[in-house]
Amino acid sequence: MMASSDSKPAVAGGLARHIPVLGGRVVDFLDVRAGGVYVDATFGAGGYTREILAAAQCSVIGIDRDQSAVAHGADLVAASAGRLVLVEDRFSNLDAVARSCGYDAVDGVVFDLGVSSMQLDDGARGFSFRHDGPLDMRMSGSGLGGGGPSAADVVAHASERDLSMIIATLGEERQARAVARAIVRARVEAPVRTTRALAEIVGRIVRARPGAIHPATRTFQGLRIFVNEELDELANALVAAEQVLRPGGRLVVVAFHSLEDRIAKTFLTDRGRRAGASRHRPEVEAPAPTFRILTGRPVTPDDAETAANPRARSAKLRAAERTQAPATDEAPRDLLPRLPSLADVMSGRRR
Repeated sequence: MMASSDSKPAVAGGLARHIPVLGGRVVDFLDVRAGGVYVDATFGAGGYTREILAAAQCSVIGIDRDQSAVAHGADLVAASAGRLVLVEDRFSNLDAVARSCGYDAVDGVVFDLGVSSMQLDDGARGFSFRHDGPLDMRMSGSGLGGGGPSAADVVAHASERDLSMIIATLGEERQARAVARAIVRARVEAPVRTTRALAEIVGRIVRARPGAIHPATRTFQGLRIFVNEELDELANALVAAEQVLRPGGRLVVVAFHSLEDRIAKTFLTDRGRRAGASRHRPEVEAPAPTFRILTGRPVTPDDAETAANPRARSAKLRAAERTQAPATDEAPRDLLPRLPSLADVMSGRRR
């Protein structure tokens, strides 16, 4: 998540136009050093990459599944004097991306989770109820994976039960069942193809309250996370980061959604405090911890940062340092909520 600013000094030959949430703390936890290699796994507007490049004479591999983000980063690549490589890919593939760039191990990985300001502010992308546009929400746009189902496709094909589960679990909307019922009724009359149409349907169920978030916020959030399979991506990306970080390398996760933060916390707790052998099966040796947790409690923005950038108010930063222990190939059990898959919803197997 980014906030605009015109006061940022020149970085890597170009003027940084965005300030990343908790940017200074991210650089501190990454322990950026000269000669190091760092992965900005969610490049976006390049805010963290600029901070990292400015902190030391190091190299950065930037990854984004959104081809427009990669295209907009071309000037930063040109100004970095060979210290930045940008790759269009899913961040769950970050270990393979690093190897393709010539690095078997890296010194740090940072995740800035959720939708970016650039995506929210572009009505044609369909992420926001603030701008009328096609109900799309695909982070890849028309690029990598852009042919996958859009939010409009999910709204058109998902059963009432599945819509309710998606909106309740991923959007944390208390009135999810009523919202899902309203969507199903509305789509019988006419396809729900625009952000305005969906927002109006939700607005008839979830009433606006003074000082509260927009009534459609949680429904849009749930659909966006589901369409982009964001939680599955995060779980796989955490495993990939463990695979590619060298001993002493740092992992930093900045989350804006309680489910994302819970996944990061659960993963790091599992990897940082591996359970001891059972007294009933003392011969079973527990795996050694693969991470040393650096943040007992999540780091949050201070009042000044949230005042300057209201989108930062829900941010939570967690960090850990890679140990010498061998990486584990799989994510912890029950890391993800139980939901229908995107493929099942689109195939109609869940009706």
